[in-house]
Amino acid sequence: MSQRTKTHTDPASAPTTVIQCGCGMQDADAGDEQRKAVAVDPDAKARNVRRLRLIEGQVRGLQKMVEEDRYCADILMQISSVHEALRSVGRELMRNHLKHCATSAIAQGPESAEPMYDELVDLMYRHSR
Repeated sequence: MSQRTKTHTDPASAPTTVIQCGCGMQDADAGDEQRKAVAVDPDAKARNVRRLRLIEGQVRGLQKMVEEDRYCADILMQISSVHEALRSVGRELMRNHLKHCATSAIAQGPESAEPMYDELVDLMYRHSR
């Protein structure tokens, strides 16, 4: 799958370079594991990876708290913190998905747009829980 870069200019900020991947829609023969984002802002990707590593550390800390029989309310507060951190990553990913993957699929016409609409509705319901 060839990759190319493309610069997008947002009127509110400086131009950003995004990495263009193959396609956002699933290859019928490849299965879900072959899907790639249409475009990913490298800065957003770096922020998400950094956040997820921090969350990983928080989860390890939670495990240690449970093993040490720490006070339940303290553990629950840390769980709440992890939930919010994951929601933050989810919002960033949703923004990227809407900005690049969904926009690209919808622009291709009804054949690509209809499955994307279904996917977006499903994502909104699942993400809002």
